[in-house]
Amino acid sequence: MKHSGSLLIVDDNPDILIAARLLLKQHYQSVKTTDNPFDIAGIINEQRKADQPIDVILLDMNFTQDSISGKEGFYWLKKIIEQDANIVVLLMTAYGDIQLAVDAIKAGASDFIAKPWRNEQLLGAVAAAFSHAKDKQQVGKLTRQKQGLNQALNTPNFEFLGQSVAMQQVFTTIEKAAQTDANILITGESGTGKELTAHAIHQASMRHSQTFMSLDMGAVAQNLFESELFGHKKGAFTDAKSDRIGKFELAQGGSLFLDELGNLPLEHQAKLLAALQNRQITPVGGSKAVDIDIRLICATNDNLDQAVAEGRFRQDLLYRINTVEIRLPALRERSDDIPLLANYYLKHFAQKYKRDLTISDHDMNALCQYSWPGNVRELAHAIERAVILTEGDKLDISSVVGNSASVSTDENTQSTGVLNNVAQYDTFDLEILEQRTVRAALKHHQGNVSHAAKALGLTRGAMYRRLEKYGL
Repeated sequence: MKHSGSLLIVDDNPDILIAARLLLKQHYQSVKTTDNPFDIAGIINEQRKADQPIDVILLDMNFTQDSISGKEGFYWLKKIIEQDANIVVLLMTAYGDIQLAVDAIKAGASDFIAKPWRNEQLLGAVAAAFSHAKDKQQVGKLTRQKQGLNQALNTPNFEFLGQSVAMQQVFTTIEKAAQTDANILITGESGTGKELTAHAIHQASMRHSQTFMSLDMGAVAQNLFESELFGHKKGAFTDAKSDRIGKFELAQGGSLFLDELGNLPLEHQAKLLAALQNRQITPVGGSKAVDIDIRLICATNDNLDQAVAEGRFRQDLLYRINTVEIRLPALRERSDDIPLLANYYLKHFAQKYKRDLTISDHDMNALCQYSWPGNVRELAHAIERAVILTEGDKLDISSVVGNSASVSTDENTQSTGVLNNVAQYDTFDLEILEQRTVRAALKHHQGNVSHAAKALGLTRGAMYRRLEKYGL
């Protein structure tokens, strides 16, 4: 049975090429030859594009007539390693020299073969080279996986909390749905805890011991969508300096969480749908499909039914991703949970910043009366800022003025605190309140959208949508 690897033989002697190819093609499926070392780079690229990358190169050390120094071999060895460090190189020469062999291995060669060779010797050296190549490829894959998995390991470790009736219903749905492999769609306003919900689903599922991988679709550049999800092969495009494993493969056996799915353009929706239907992905620049086994969890603060009606979202994709839908209530719909959450974040950030703080009933009541347009994320940011800025031992919620909990009815007047903000409102229309909050945050941060979005507990994408919505 032939080995599935790919081998390239480089020698300026046609007899050597013929002899080596006739011997090795009996054992390996792909054996390429060339008598010109300047062809090496092109052959490596062609084979990679064909998804049959070169694993081993059998390289002559001397190409100039009467040359016996081996310098040419060292030169091309260096070029090969620079192009693809995973390729294993065997150097060969008609002039056996122990010191030359030592220098060749120091320079990165796997082994050194003297010509003329014995067939058994050549076959053994090539077999060892293929084994070495497989090990290098596996190490490279594990390294890339480790880099990708750092994202999952660095996820903030906040608890998913709630004691209100609305949240108890959410917990019940999670418990039921998590035990299946059904695709889940999490909906709700920005900041309601969709990623924490996805983590809770994963932890309650049969895949909890495997990877949880997340990707914010609103933060992915359109030209990098396929690379992020499906991965790419080295050389697939200008900046593809090495192979990259996509999120689908990184999540293999576990859960893949796609946040802000409503931001996905139609052309990419079709590619995502095909991957989900076929349970296969093909890396950019590759030709071999890779089977995938993931549990898909999606989230959006967009109304996808409306997006379908407006032609912004594919109905067949919506059917595919929301076997079960979990709607997260806004914080104003679960105000009973505000004391629980406020105390939790107070304890968390007090420990983080080495403070000993409590919150008065008066200030807790003020927090409960506020509408929190940025939801739980806004509350967490507000508590963190208050912990940082408070000077005494009582949490001073007025210290969050002008940030997440700051709204003014007069654009030229600075607010004086959460209580004052609540008192100043002449309306309880949530859209008007949200518009004022966004406007006040922009003013406080002197038009810096990134800082204003962070203060409000919003992503940049969500912030831009609100700016467009309110004409700001």
